[in-house]
Formats: sequence, C-alpha cells, structure tokens
Amino acid sequence: MQLSSLLQRFAEPETLKMAKLGRELRAKGIDVIDLSLGEPDFDTPDHIKQAAIQAINDNWSHYTPVAGFLDLREAVCTKLKRDNQLDYKPEQIIVSTGAKQSLANAILALVDEGDEVIIPTPYWVTYSELVKIARGKVVEIRTSLEKGFKTTAEEVEAAITPRTKMFLFSSPCNPSGAVYTKEELATLVEVFKKHPNIIIVSDEIYEYINYVGPHESIAQFEEIKDRVVIVNGLSKGFAMTGWRIGYTASTVEIAKAMEKIQGQITSGTCSIAQKAGVVALTADLKPTQEMTAEFTRRKNRVLELISEIPGVKCSNPDGAFYIFPDMSAFYGKSDGETLISDSADLCMYLLNTAHVSSVMGAAFGEPKCVRFSFANSLANIEKGWSRIKEALSKLK
Repeated sequence: MQLSSLLQRFAEPETLKMAKLGRELRAKGIDVIDLSLGEPDFDTPDHIKQAAIQAINDNWSHYTPVAGFLDLREAVCTKLKRDNQLDYKPEQIIVSTGAKQSLANAILALVDEGDEVIIPTPYWVTYSELVKIARGKVVEIRTSLEKGFKTTAEEVEAAITPRTKMFLFSSPCNPSGAVYTKEELATLVEVFKKHPNIIIVSDEIYEYINYVGPHESIAQFEEIKDRVVIVNGLSKGFAMTGWRIGYTASTVEIAKAMEKIQGQITSGTCSIAQKAGVVALTADLKPTQEMTAEFTRRKNRVLELISEIPGVKCSNPDGAFYIFPDMSAFYGKSDGETLISDSADLCMYLLNTAHVSSVMGAAFGEPKCVRFSFANSLANIEKGWSRIKEALSKLK
C-alpha cells in the first residue's frame, strides 16, 4: 500500500511514544514510575464535573457551532479580561478540541510552503512537526540552561529573514518551565514592531502553573496585539486533559480562517465539555491555586533530590510542572552493557534499568537535556528519583 507522503514530513510525538512504552512495561507487571506525564495528576474539580452532569441532564447532546458555544466564547473573553486585562469579543475566539488543535488551526491558517517559523529551543514537540505538516521551515533559536532557556531580542532579530512568517513560543514553557517577564516581552515587541508581517503565536496553556507571579501575555502590548494569536485551554490549569477544550484569541480575520479549517476537520468540539468549560473559566480559581501550591512543593523536593546526584545540571523552573536538567555528563558512559550516546539512549536506559519513564530532550530541540515531570505523587517522585540516582551511579 502506498501511504501519503505527508507521513514522511513529521515524526510521532516522543512524549506519547514514551508513555506508550511505559504502559507496555506496566502491562508485563513491572512497577514503572511515570515521570513523562504531561498532565496534572489531579481530578477535575467537583463543581466542573457537576456542570457537565447538568449539561447531560439538560440534553446538550447535539452538534455544536464550529467556533464553540457563544456562552463559552463569552466566558473566555471574561477570563481574558479578569486575568490578563485583555479585551476580546466572542467573534475573536475559536474553541477547539484541545490546545493542540488550536495550534494546528493557527499554523495551517497562516503558514504557506517555504514560510519560516522562528521557534526558540527548547519547545513542545508538536510545534516543529505542525510547521512541517504545513510545509513551512522551522528556524530554531538555541537557548541555554545558563540563560534560563529564554531567547533575547538580539537573537530574534538575527533570525528574521524576508521569509519569516511566524514567531512561536510558550510562556510558561514546556519543557523548560521558563517564564518571560513583562520587561523581556517588551524587548521582543520592539523587534516585532519593525517587522509588521510577522505573526506571534503565544502558547499560554500553563498560565496558571506559575511560581513567580502574575502571568504576562505578549498580547498586552497594543502595538502588536492584532498580530498575536493566544493559544490556551483548560487541560493544565483545571485538570481537564481528557475533556479536550482549547481556544484561541486573535483578530476576527485570523479567527475566521481557523474556523474554516476546523470546519472541515472536526467541526465543533464536545457539547458537554463546553458547558463544563463555562463554569471552569468563570468560577472560583481556588482549586487551581491549590493545585499550583502542591506543584510548588513537589518542584522544591525534586530540586533537592537532583542536587544529590553528581553530574546533573538543573535550573529552577518558574512555571509548568517539569524539570529539564542537562544530563550530557552521562553521555559516552556505560554500565558495562549499555552505552549512553545521547538523550534517547539515556531515557531508554532509565526506563529499562530504573523503570522510570522520561522524555528525551532532543525531541524538544535540546539534545543535552531530559524532561522529567513532577505531575505525580510525592511518594512516586521520591521513589523515581531514588531509582534514577542508583541507575546513574552505575554509569562509568
């Protein structure tokens, strides 16, 4: 059978691949500690679940508008005003089946063949692959642990060419946990002001999991707001990964373009999840704040555990729920059976030897690093890092 050449342009997400390998070992009866998780290990708050149950009882069981129910788009506008001091209207909001689809909509609506998309490393694995699907060209800006995994205005300016169509980034960042300050964003805005054809896609899905203060969106700068596409959703901040609700905020023109694409792929997303989403976005944020407080405790404990392992270099993440240490000190080493050449080898070694799952840094554009989640219980985190420490000590 001759399959589409499209399949040759992009790779399977390493995050999903590692989760799959972990499940396979677990199915064999092996106790695998999952530190590859990209979702909160908390249950959806009760008031949101009750809203879904009420929606079922009220028979919200039919097709939904492609762009999303009006009350949910109004709730998104309310949230953007309340939390970010941003003014949007419902016609500027598109609700999708998760923020991943929101990103796909934006990239497919804006990127043509040969267009360049600037992405600072490290970045979420899907960014580069979506650009490839759109036949665009990924232009990486390499950042470093020493600089907090954040790019600078000078680096962005140097990466821009006449073919540059988009700048794509996240804050807080998956996988590094880097968070851009208002001052840092302002320096980037000064660059974008000189290049009016560049669209900025700002992935803000980890907005609420922020350890350093209020979230700062690049859309707050009026000079470029009409060129910003905000991507956000309910998965991370409300522990609603399986509900599949993402959204974008942009100009009406871009919103209509994304709606056109979505209309031919999935149409409108789940009616019940949308009704629950209205409550999630407009109700008390106390459960979200409590979840972030617990992530803070876990982060601090993970940093303590990592500090006890020679050779591991790590920064203190300002957001999200990942640790992204430089593990390159172990490359070229062996336990007598397995030679560690790169981050992929190290992840497989930890999975097979320590029975701990992680995700290779190369998938995020940073081959020296490995991503470890702390979206797991403190007991599992401590057990997992004890195993990691023991496995790494065998590498000589």
